[in-house]
Amino acid sequence: MKTFKTRHQFYLPDALSAKLEALTAAPGASKTTILTDALTAWLERKAGNELDQRFGPRLDRQSRAAERLERKVDALTEILGLFVQHQLTLVAHQPAFDPETAQLGRVRYQRFMELVERRLGKTVEPERLPPANSKGIKP
Repeated sequence: MKTFKTRHQFYLPDALSAKLEALTAAPGASKTTILTDALTAWLERKAGNELDQRFGPRLDRQSRAAERLERKVDALTEILGLFVQHQLTLVAHQPAFDPETAQLGRVRYQRFMELVERRLGKTVEPERLPPANSKGIKP
C-alpha cells in the first residue's frame, strides 16, 4: 500500500523537542501532523513577499480611498464644467453691464473669494481683476 509520504530523519534541539512532546500529549495529536502543519505554514509565509503580507492590506485600502477621491473629483469637475457651460449659455446674449452692475459683480466676487478662503482655512490669492475705476467705473 502506497502512502504518498516520505520519511525524514532530522534532529531537533532539546527545548524544541520538549515543546513538541507537550503538544502531542493531547489525544489525537501526532508529531507528523504538527510538523506538517508548521512546515506548510512556514513555507507558505516565506514563499510570499513579507512586505506584501505586512503592508498589502493597508496599501489596498489606501488605493481604494484614492480611487474614490478620484471619482469624486472627476464628478465635481464635470459638474463645474456643465455649470460654467450653462452660465455662459444663459448670459451669452446679455447687454453690456452698466458701471453700477460691474461694481456689484466685483463686490460679489470678493465676497465669494472670502467665503472660499474661510472654507479652505488659508489665504487665497484672487484672480487679478482690473481696478474698479478703469474704463470710467467709479468705486
